Amino acid sequence: MAVVDSRIVGQSRSTKVFYAIVRALVVSICLSYLRLRVVGLENIPKEGAFVFAPTHRSTIDIPVASAATRRRMRFMGKDSIWKYKLIGKFMTGLGAFPVTRGSADLEALKRCIAILNSGEPLVMFPEGTRHYGPEVQPLFDGAAYVALKTGVSIIPAAIAGTEDVMRSGSKAIRFKKCRMVIGKPIAAEVPGGGRASREQIAELTLLLQHELQLLLDEANRLIS
Repeated sequence: MAVVDSRIVGQSRSTKVFYAIVRALVVSICLSYLRLRVVGLENIPKEGAFVFAPTHRSTIDIPVASAATRRRMRFMGKDSIWKYKLIGKFMTGLGAFPVTRGSADLEALKRCIAILNSGEPLVMFPEGTRHYGPEVQPLFDGAAYVALKTGVSIIPAAIAGTEDVMRSGSKAIRFKKCRMVIGKPIAAEVPGGGRASREQIAELTLLLQHELQLLLDEANRLIS
């Protein structure tokens, strides 16, 4: 029987308590200092796995994304972080799981699938790295792939204002207004329960990009 890395799936009671405390602090800071407002909270499932797919404009998008739900959402982190035991435990508690930098994308996707199969929500930034401006960039197909593979929904979301809070290459934080708009779930099911084709993955990716652009337009409108 394969041994499942506890850093990837599962969480203890102490981990749940730790996450709840840290999340409450982070969200409180976002609400107070970034004047964060979230639209569409009713679109977040109260149970079961899903892929949360936000736009990506800043490093602080991850803590801002945690305002979407009280549930712990998982996200990828460089495995080098776990070389330091205390920091590694801290990051695991926050929902991060290790991915080897430079490893095959397939290995990272397998870990994402394991997270979703365990019933936990997963954060994936479909634009990949950070981008700037009002246009959603062409998406990687990882979010569509793992959603179709596991049959979970994709929850699109747009985060506006964070690129003005922390600019690329800067460690300084400026307290600017932020908005997050969460869209309706996008079903990811393969008819007949078969294997998803490249065409189906590409089609779902294009649909996600379209929805993200609409949401980002709305988020930018709310922030202006």
